[in-house]
Amino acid sequence: MLVNFKLTTKYNDVYDITDKVKETVTASGIQEGLCLVYNPHSTAGLAVYSPWDPEGFKDLDEEIRRLIPTKVDFKHQHDTPQDAAGHVKSALLGNSGSFIIHQGKLLVGSSQSIYFLEFDGPRNREFYVKIQTD
Repeated sequence: MLVNFKLTTKYNDVYDITDKVKETVTASGIQEGLCLVYNPHSTAGLAVYSPWDPEGFKDLDEEIRRLIPTKVDFKHQHDTPQDAAGHVKSALLGNSGSFIIHQGKLLVGSSQSIYFLEFDGPRNREFYVKIQTD
């Protein structure tokens, strides 16, 4: 089973996609298997992060920006410096995540949620959820 979701994003924003992924798992009827979440964009990423403290996203954002600042001296000059930084951020964070399905439920920790992170934008984006049975 493969499901496609659409997002309209803003620059440097974070979107909680956990409920959409859980709903897809439930709708699949699969009791035991794997769930792959895939983002086909080179300036966006996926992350598993704690939803409990909203200020935590500021920490994540500040550290990502500290590690990969938007600068004008990137060798990648085809697009804007913001776009070049987005490519590096996406490559380091990754664009997919695999999750276990057990007893019909997505196996994520009690303090874990799945997030789509926009590093460029605004953009029309999409992500895919693929469900496979054991």
